[in-house]
Amino acid sequence: MPFPFFRLVSLVLAAALAGCATNFGLEPGASREQVLSRMGRPTAVVKLPAGERLQYSTQPGAYPGGHHAWMADLDANGRLVRVYQALTRDNFGRIRVGEWTRAQVEQEFGPPAWVDRVTNWNGPIMTYAWHDDISDKFFWVYLDDRGVVQRAHPGNDYRRTLPVP
Repeated sequence: MPFPFFRLVSLVLAAALAGCATNFGLEPGASREQVLSRMGRPTAVVKLPAGERLQYSTQPGAYPGGHHAWMADLDANGRLVRVYQALTRDNFGRIRVGEWTRAQVEQEFGPPAWVDRVTNWNGPIMTYAWHDDISDKFFWVYLDDRGVVQRAHPGNDYRRTLPVP
């Protein structure tokens, strides 16, 4: 059964009402079962060196809906370490050009909203839709033909502010 979108939307709305630094009512040390009970089925589960990450992403297909990717990191015993919003300026700043691969980007941020190709770049371009404290943004990750990050930068998403013809 696919992840129920309405459940994720309700989680995001609850987080917005509670403020940006939400933990969804979960404290460190909560069990995996408690996390699943509170947050629902994750959109992806990623193996970490010392546990696993439950990803709750509103991407792909973020526009016009989601700009969030909540991560719940669990230790090797299945206990919650932290819950956090991955799509932030500080987190995007951790990307290491020339070092990170597509798999590492997706482990940290979940799947992109979409992936494009353009004629003047020889590789895929991953686009994340996100929101800072002021406006909607994009974050682009340019990969080479081996899947290694070669460029990464933010930009404004003007689509919501443009008048409709």
